[in-house]
Amino acid sequence: MDEAYQSALLSLLYQLADDDFILAYRGSEWLGLAPHIEEDVAFSSISQDMMGHAAMFYQLLSDLGEGNMDHLAHARPATERKNAILLEMVNGPGHYLIKPRYDWAFAVVRNYFYVQAKKIRMESLKNSSYEPLANVALKVNMELYYHLLHWKTWFVQLMQAGDEARRRMEAAVQRVCADFDGLLTLGPLSKEMAAFNLIESEEILKQKWKGSMQPVFDSVNLAMPDQFSMQSGDGRIGEHSKDLEDALLVLSEVYQVDPAANW
Repeated sequence: MDEAYQSALLSLLYQLADDDFILAYRGSEWLGLAPHIEEDVAFSSISQDMMGHAAMFYQLLSDLGEGNMDHLAHARPATERKNAILLEMVNGPGHYLIKPRYDWAFAVVRNYFYVQAKKIRMESLKNSSYEPLANVALKVNMELYYHLLHWKTWFVQLMQAGDEARRRMEAAVQRVCADFDGLLTLGPLSKEMAAFNLIESEEILKQKWKGSMQPVFDSVNLAMPDQFSMQSGDGRIGEHSKDLEDALLVLSEVYQVDPAANW
């Protein structure tokens, strides 16, 4: 494999794996705390699917000689992670076992915006020049229809509810948009990824995301943001928050005790 091609491929795979890995964990923290028991089951299932997707991407990295997939998932320090900072942000103040004060509006907006972006990427990756990645994208894409429907339903219903629900949702949209550009970017090797036909260009993917979201924004009488920001830093180049460091301590606890354990 050409060295430049492999570098672009590895960069893309780390982003895909790390994004799913950390957001799946943030989703798992809602277990027992979701608005109702049916949502508890649904959100847990979605988070489990997402962790499974991360495992598939880590396996592709392992197949390319990057090391054991469990090590890739659990033992890499925060500075080596390529996930968007938006996805590592805590659900809210407190601890999920001790007085959690989580923001359901933030959870809905973050997951909805993310899954829509992920769906567009998987559609693009189905035509990737790296066949193993294209095959994984086909499998992942089959589950995203239900994930997307779930979060879109929550988004629309809460936006249309009015009063406090509407205010909290609008605040959550502003918060997510403040760092959403960090998710939409493909990092320093984005041009190489497109040139090697690993995935469509960053600009095309952004336009597809906006095009898919515009009718939904219109339906709830909400203006589509003109631009998105990256206020907290660029996770694609290893810039991260203490939120990620704290999460990795929890996520790696079993692995550090017994690296041979299955996750």
